[in-house]
Amino acid sequence: MVAGCSFTSGDDGAIDGDPGDCVVVEASVSSEKIQLMIELAEEFNRSDAEVDGDCIFVRPQSKASGLGAQLLAEGWNEATEGPRPVIWSPASSAWGAVLNQRLADIGSAPLVGEGSPFMVTPLVIAMPQPMAEALGWPEAEIGWSDIFDLATDSTGWSAYGHPEWGDFRLGKTNPNFSTSGLSALIAQTYAAAEKTEGLSSEDLDRTAVVEFGSGVESAVVHYGDTTLTFMNNWFKADQRGAALGYVAAAAVEEKSVIDYNRGDPDGKLEPGEEPRPPRVPLVAVYPSEGTLYSDNPLFIVDGEWVDDSQRLAAQQFIDFLQLTENQQKVLEFGFRPGNPAVPIAAPISPELGVDPNQPSTLLEVPDPAVMTGLLDLWQEQRKGARVTLLLDVSGSMGDLGDAETGETKLDLAKRAIAESLDEFAADDQLSLVTFTDDGISADATVVEVVPMGPARSTVGQIESALPGLVPQAGT
Repeated sequence: MVAGCSFTSGDDGAIDGDPGDCVVVEASVSSEKIQLMIELAEEFNRSDAEVDGDCIFVRPQSKASGLGAQLLAEGWNEATEGPRPVIWSPASSAWGAVLNQRLADIGSAPLVGEGSPFMVTPLVIAMPQPMAEALGWPEAEIGWSDIFDLATDSTGWSAYGHPEWGDFRLGKTNPNFSTSGLSALIAQTYAAAEKTEGLSSEDLDRTAVVEFGSGVESAVVHYGDTTLTFMNNWFKADQRGAALGYVAAAAVEEKSVIDYNRGDPDGKLEPGEEPRPPRVPLVAVYPSEGTLYSDNPLFIVDGEWVDDSQRLAAQQFIDFLQLTENQQKVLEFGFRPGNPAVPIAAPISPELGVDPNQPSTLLEVPDPAVMTGLLDLWQEQRKGARVTLLLDVSGSMGDLGDAETGETKLDLAKRAIAESLDEFAADDQLSLVTFTDDGISADATVVEVVPMGPARSTVGQIESALPGLVPQAGT
C-alpha cells in the first residue's frame, strides 16, 4: 500500500477511500471495462509510482461513452455526475471526434488528442446461428447490403425458405449514447456510399445513401439504450425458446457475442450467479463492406481542471495499462489486446461464435464534422417512436428528493421529463399519463393528461401541464 492513501472497491463500481497526499487521477471509463479498470487501478495504486515524490491515486468511475462526450461538451456537473475526468476512456475514438466537433461548433478548443488504445473489439452483426446459416454463413460474405435487401423485401424470410420466421427484424442501439450504435451508423453509411475511407458530408446528401440508411432503419424493432440491456433481453427471449422471434440480427461488438455464448449476456455475473449457455447460440457476422474497432482509447483530457502533475500521473497509469501482463488480462473479458505486440488468444475463438482472423477490412473513422452530420441525419432516418411518459404523482412523491436543492421527488421527475422533450422528433408519437390512488382502495387512478399525438403538438402541451402536477393523497 502506498503511504498516505487507502482505498477499497465500493458497491457502486468505484474505488472508495482517502487518497491522502497522492496526486489524484480521476478516470471516467465506459461500463464494459469498469471492472477490469478498477482491478488494474487498485494494483497500480499499490505500486511505487510517483510524481515528484508524491504517490499516485487513480480512481475510475463508470460513465457511458455518449454521455461522457455530452457532459464534456456541455458542462460536467460534479454534484450529479461525479468528478470531472483527467483520463477519459470511451469505448471508441469516434467519441473523441464527436466531442471535439461539438466544442468547435461553439467556438471552444478541443479537449482530447490521439488516445492510446487499451483494448479493442470489432463491430459485428450478431445473428442466431440458424438465421445466419440461412444466409450462407460461414462461407458466404454477408454485409449491410444484405441487411438492406432483407429489410426492404416484403416477403421477409420467405425469400430464404423460412416463412415461419416472418419479417426481418433488426436491433440497434441509439448512436447518440451507444458505441455499437454509432459504429453501425458509420458502417452502414460507408456501405451505402461504397467506400471504406473518406466519407464526406457530400456523401451524406446523396439520395442513394439516404435511401439506404432509411431502408436499414425501417427494419429496426428495438433501439436499445445500451448493448448490455439489449443482450439481456435477447437472452431472456432465448430462455423462453423465442430467440428467433426477438430479432434476426443486431449490431453489437464481438465481445458481446462472446459473453452471450458464455451464458453471461451482460458481461457481469453477479456473486453466486452461474452462467447458462443459450439454447440458440449467436454467431458474429463481420460485414463484408468493412467494420470498425471499438478501441477504448485512453485520452488525457486537456481541461483547465487538469494540472501538470495529474497529466504526468495519468501517463504513468496509461503506460502501466500497456504492459504485456495487463494487456493479456483484457482477453479474459472477451476483448482483443490494444497493444498489437500481444497475441490474440482464447476466448476469441470459433467455439464462441467469433473469428480471430476477422475482420478483413477496416473502415476509417470519419472526420469530426461528418460524425456530427451522421448523428443529425440519423435523427431524420430513424424509425419513429411511440412513447408514453408515465409519471407517479402519489403522496410520497412530495418527499425530499435532493437535499442540496430542496427539490421533491416529483420536482426531479418533472425536470427529467422536461429535459427529455428535446430528444423527440416532430413526428414521434408522445403522451403524458399520471397515476396514483385515492389513499383508501388499492385501485390506481390513471389520468391521461396529454393524449397520444405527434410531438410537434404534444411537447408544448406537456410543458404546460407539468407545473400543475402536484403530489396527491394516495401512494
